[in-house]
Amino acid sequence: MKMWAAAVLSAALLELPFPLAGPMPPLRSIFAWFGLVPLLWAILSPATVDHPRPLRRAFLISYLCGVLWYMGNCYWVRDTMLHYGDMPTGAPTLLLIAFSLVLGLYFGLFGLGLMLVRRATGNTRLALAAAPILWVALDLAGARITSVPWDQLGYSQVDNGLANQMASWTGVYGITFVLVLVNALLAGALLLGRMSWSEELQSEFTQVLRSERLYCAISGIGLLLGLGFGGLMEDPQKPPTSATAVLIQPNLDVGGDNNWSGPGEWESHIAQFQQLAGEQCKTYIAGIPQTGAPMGEIICPPYPTRPDLVVWPESPAPFTQSDPRFRKSLAGIAQSVDAPLVVGNIGEDYNDDGQVTAYYNSALVIDNVGGLVGRYDKIHLVPFGEYIPFAQYLTFAHKLTGRVSSFSRGTDRKVFRLNGRHYGVFICYEAVFADEVRHFAQLGAEVLVNISDDGWYGDTSAPWQHLNIARMRAIENRRWLLRCTNNGITAVIDPYGRVRQSIPRHQTDALPAQYGFRDDVTFYTSHGDIFAWLCVLLSIVVLAWSLKIEIRQIASRTGTSNYRR
Repeated sequence: MKMWAAAVLSAALLELPFPLAGPMPPLRSIFAWFGLVPLLWAILSPATVDHPRPLRRAFLISYLCGVLWYMGNCYWVRDTMLHYGDMPTGAPTLLLIAFSLVLGLYFGLFGLGLMLVRRATGNTRLALAAAPILWVALDLAGARITSVPWDQLGYSQVDNGLANQMASWTGVYGITFVLVLVNALLAGALLLGRMSWSEELQSEFTQVLRSERLYCAISGIGLLLGLGFGGLMEDPQKPPTSATAVLIQPNLDVGGDNNWSGPGEWESHIAQFQQLAGEQCKTYIAGIPQTGAPMGEIICPPYPTRPDLVVWPESPAPFTQSDPRFRKSLAGIAQSVDAPLVVGNIGEDYNDDGQVTAYYNSALVIDNVGGLVGRYDKIHLVPFGEYIPFAQYLTFAHKLTGRVSSFSRGTDRKVFRLNGRHYGVFICYEAVFADEVRHFAQLGAEVLVNISDDGWYGDTSAPWQHLNIARMRAIENRRWLLRCTNNGITAVIDPYGRVRQSIPRHQTDALPAQYGFRDDVTFYTSHGDIFAWLCVLLSIVVLAWSLKIEIRQIASRTGTSNYRR
């Protein structure tokens, strides 16, 4: 019973270093440095190791932890589908459970892998040493196989100025590695003294065991204090700014009627768009909303100014590229503010007969005189949100999720040249894919622009989790990131992941975001997930070797049993 309770405890502790229903106080990130200890103890304790079926028991203990963690961390899946999925009563809850049961398998495989190493080597130390390698390998599998790399453990340290310095080299995976390593050291302080030795060897190894436990405790606590607490005190200097972008937050109701077909309705919204695009001198929050961050103010000089960029987010606005009113309105706004635009809209492809062949979730880029610069089509779509995977087989899904869009995938990552500078634009959920976002910086983007509609998530944890994930993309690539959203959190993020300016959620507003340009290329930008792939390679080698030994041991026990018979 203690083993199962430990798994539940770990699941609870690992919820705390992530946003729960609002912005996360940075101090709560400390829980990530020891939240895994109960689970590691449960997997590698004598009660599990000596169980008649230790591999299955280790898998189930870890699986329980994973299922509970996903249900807690991603509870917003239920809320979103309940309000906007047009699903039958009870179906959103079942969807959340199914979602957690699938993704919880990564936790289960982690426990299975640890126990396999422990049984093959007979050594708890080696199993603990393998823990960070296996965890990172499974994180990468989650990103590449199921495409849900949401709130990987390293994201908990986005406010840690020391720990997140690794991100420009290893991505978020390096931070995760260090966190699991510290958890393994602390677990070692509990486990190594409980190793079973024969009476002849016990006295000989007593001092060794004591010194190992002490070493693990001192090392683990030292890293927790130095990196965990110390990193929160590290505040990078504010990088210089040289440009201003107006980030518009239209605050449109994602569940409402946004056709703008009533008398004067289109004109009224476009007039508001133009008015917001011209707001450069106003107050803002000098930090993250709802954290008590101080207010700042931009005071314009006594002569006319213009922004370097105006951004309209992904939103339910009826913006379609082929609509003449839309193109004419964009040209008028661009000319009135004398600035290029990036505007979320529905992109279309046509055949030779003028018929629409595909729809895209797109960002249209317009220059300051209203000319078309280009269009970026979202590449990584949200399953069951923007398309239904295997739609020809999952025919029932259309009935369960009535509002699912049918978008096509984009194919090209593009960098747009505006006023002599290069911008990379990505849309909403694409922010969670580190290895994809880095390509924009690799292609020459000096600034990253992320447009998103987080209105679907309501007041759950998701908007805040999404913000922190986007902040990590800025850190990995050392780029300013302009984050423009429908109803929040609209913010400008510096190359060290700090939110420098933002505006309140759930209100129609505009943020005059001050930012700069960088063209240096980090190791992560150039090489991507090479560190995580190295962990995958090591995991394969270690697990293959351990499995080979396990099979030999099974064969040996079977042979001995047959001989006795």
